[in-house]
Amino acid sequence: MKSLKLILLVILVFGMQVAFSAPAPPPSTSAATGGPGCWPPPCVPIDSGIVFLMVAAALYGAYKLVAHRKSEQTIS
Repeated sequence: MKSLKLILLVILVFGMQVAFSAPAPPPSTSAATGGPGCWPPPCVPIDSGIVFLMVAAALYGAYKLVAHRKSEQTIS
């Protein structure tokens, strides 16, 4: 259990480092031209958020799988 927490912490730290080291976005031109600042208009950056969610789901699934296998061994 201790190693699982350590692995999760390492993944979290490296994930935060990647998210915070992203380059600054280009300046918005929407105020000057009256149009949207990016194309397509929603401009929602969901790429890194989905990756973090998938990693968290995989880790949670692995945790539950290990816990389930341990409970099956103690019952038998």
